[in-house]
Amino acid sequence: MRNSCGNLPEALPRDVSFFQTAVYYIGMKYVTTGDFPIGTLAVTEDGAGICAVHVLPDAAEPSCGAEEFERKETPLLRRALVQLGEYFAGTRRTFDLPLSLKGTEFQLRVWNELLRIPYGKTTTYGRLAYRVGNAKACRAVGMANHRNPVMIIVPCHRVIGADGSLTGYAGGLNVKRLLLDLEAGFQALDLR
Repeated sequence: MRNSCGNLPEALPRDVSFFQTAVYYIGMKYVTTGDFPIGTLAVTEDGAGICAVHVLPDAAEPSCGAEEFERKETPLLRRALVQLGEYFAGTRRTFDLPLSLKGTEFQLRVWNELLRIPYGKTTTYGRLAYRVGNAKACRAVGMANHRNPVMIIVPCHRVIGADGSLTGYAGGLNVKRLLLDLEAGFQALDLR
């Protein structure tokens, strides 16, 4: 399922049945995993909303500090996997999921502003800092991006350096490039 960035949009299936799932109960959090073109994603919800999305290392199990897991499916996690599948298939541009984000006031402002960056578009750390009210806070914006617990759904991958370069991404720069190329490829298909 892993493809080169150049042919990814055409190579993705148009249905969302291509992911496998495993769901675990951890205290008050439920975790599910799904296989996507960028690897296995762990999606977590805490009863109030989606609180984490991360790329798992190959063959890793989700971990939240608990030793035992109990399998349990939740409707919200199922919805999240379906919407992520639609995103990777090019049929979803925004997510319609409740989020449960916990962070500082500044981090929450940055994460909310990330949700305003349109699909297929990018902005810089400087512009994002300006939009959250402190044009000199580029590094703080970068740190807030780094601490974004809900990758893809809160699209921190759409933030780039002032010179257009790709800079830090929790999922790795190769995943950031792949997500940006995926969105650009589907945007180009929409223009035809």
